[in-house]
Amino acid sequence: MTEILKRLEQLALVPIIAIENLDQALYLADALLHGGLPVAEITFRTMAAAEVIALLHEQRPELLLGAGTVLNSAYLAQARAAGAAFALAPGLDLTVIGEAGQLGFPFYPGVMTPTDIQAGLKAGVSVFKFFPAVPAGGLELMRAILAPFAHLAVRVIPTGGVKPQDVREWLCEPSVLAVGGTWIASRQAIAARDWQGIQERAKAAVSIASEARMRKDETR
Repeated sequence: MTEILKRLEQLALVPIIAIENLDQALYLADALLHGGLPVAEITFRTMAAAEVIALLHEQRPELLLGAGTVLNSAYLAQARAAGAAFALAPGLDLTVIGEAGQLGFPFYPGVMTPTDIQAGLKAGVSVFKFFPAVPAGGLELMRAILAPFAHLAVRVIPTGGVKPQDVREWLCEPSVLAVGGTWIASRQAIAARDWQGIQERAKAAVSIASEARMRKDETR
């Protein structure tokens, strides 16, 4: 397992962030860091994504930075140039997977079906974003589609519709590397500059992740 995957598994939760304004980036980063959650997935759902990643990479190097919604080669190049440590996508694009592999850039594509997983495995991927986790069928579906691949040690990062009260159950799944969610630092909270609220939600999430990690360790 790479160092990035080890850190993601240790942190267990990845705040998914759509941020519109560069001037909010450092406040957001400090809220997460003070909440004990030094990781962020900055999504390419806004025009500011690459600039935000670059600023945080330079000014808050202790933050593990991921780039989200990396839909094409251009976004992949921007994310890597800006200083992201890894990237994710909602779907599976073999071209982007191939380019990420050539660059040696960790990239976790989205899957929702066994066919997706087979295509990803064939392309050399073993860690996927399971998306949209809850609307697709939740834990029951995830367990079902991963069952045929259990012997291949496939790991997933469930994202999409996961609620804070359900995080513990997701994290106790052996196949789950980490869980992604928007509730820690939502677009609305960032726009309202609710840095204290983000810090508090990050702290609560860390507590949940710690408890789930202990439970998972006990069952191994």
